[in-house]
Amino acid sequence: MGSLDALGPKGPYRSRHRLTVTDVTGAPMAELSLVPRLFVTRALAALRAADTLPLEERLAALKRAGELFATGTVAGMSYAAYEGAVCRMSGTPLANVRIAVEAIRLSSAEAHRSVQAARPVGAVGDWRDPYARSGTAVWIRRGDVFAVHAAGNHPAVHALWLEALALGYRVAVRPSRREPLTPYRLVSALRAAGFGPDQVVLLPTDHDAAGEILHGADLSMVYGGQEVIDRYATDPAVLPNGPGRSKVLITADREWRDHLDVVVDSIARHGGTACVNATAVLVEGDPAPVAEALAERLAALPSLPPQDERAVLPVHPLEVARGFERLLLGKAAGARAWLGGDGVVDDLGDGSAALRPAVFQLDDPRDPRLGVELSFPCVWVAPWTREAGVAALRDSLVVTAITGDEALLDGLLAEPSTKNLYIGDHPTHWIAPGIPHDAYLGEFLMRTKAVIRG
Repeated sequence: MGSLDALGPKGPYRSRHRLTVTDVTGAPMAELSLVPRLFVTRALAALRAADTLPLEERLAALKRAGELFATGTVAGMSYAAYEGAVCRMSGTPLANVRIAVEAIRLSSAEAHRSVQAARPVGAVGDWRDPYARSGTAVWIRRGDVFAVHAAGNHPAVHALWLEALALGYRVAVRPSRREPLTPYRLVSALRAAGFGPDQVVLLPTDHDAAGEILHGADLSMVYGGQEVIDRYATDPAVLPNGPGRSKVLITADREWRDHLDVVVDSIARHGGTACVNATAVLVEGDPAPVAEALAERLAALPSLPPQDERAVLPVHPLEVARGFERLLLGKAAGARAWLGGDGVVDDLGDGSAALRPAVFQLDDPRDPRLGVELSFPCVWVAPWTREAGVAALRDSLVVTAITGDEALLDGLLAEPSTKNLYIGDHPTHWIAPGIPHDAYLGEFLMRTKAVIRG
């Protein structure tokens, strides 16, 4: 692959400070240029000085970029070469890379329609609208420059920030150093499709310069663990994306065996790496048969290199995988292990390892381990009682509630910390264009302004 250059406002930039990006076996794949603080400052200034593309131009360019990203040759790399390389680099199974690519393609085509779903019904998009003659609200951007500190756990995270381009923001992306290839390809495709280098930039940095990206942008989105959520919780200019802690609840009026497929799918889709994967299952009644059945189904998943067509589990460098295992076993002390009790690392013999599923049974729906989220199929199964109620399901990105109890559903919908509620046989990872993920991104990027004209 050679070099992955920064993509600045004057074109590709190869810095003296470069990071070797390896595949999951430890073999070098590319050199990633890391730009200094001054480069970041100048790039953001160029974005701020640029004019926004007219709406129809940017929507057409977005659609072209999505098709090019998903099918074409971008920056000299064919799509087939890209999907194989990103599997090896990130350890994401090939099937999941293809799911992510389709999500990015669809988001490119549907970005404007999706963001319009967030527009208040009483607001219009332009002061020229006839409604402004009698007074109305106009939906406007909160700024001009949007920065993204991207995650590397799944390529599909890059589908969301395309909505900012649809709204007219100029966008700066700091890629994950674990998997910079997807944003490099996407930014290159956007430029080839009609977005100028002063509209979207790729700024790989070290930790010292990373904060300058957030400081120099009007608004930012960052990904990370609970420490990221805590750090930016009170900053109105930063939208933090952290653990999902998504859950499945099965109440006693439903036969859990009839819903086992959707529970397994919620846990294992995307290799268990996404914030929308279920990491806790709560059962009204005895959780042991459910835990045992989940373990039996998950144990059948194969351990394979990520570029294998049949791969479903995430792969990491062997020592990284062992670090996950040590963390898991420390958390799991005292829990009943139906799967994963003796370890989750499956050495593939080439310097990499697949992370095998783990199922642990807890005794209390208030056990804090129900909030533990690891980036592979790891699930905590616990009993749920009416006394535990909605409180046991708080702080969840998604709750799939398999129940006929309408009062309970009303309570889950009203609970502020439960972000999304799926009722019945809908896996926690379900999403579609125009549906909010963690609220609409447009709610963060836009505001209303009163306008009246003659």
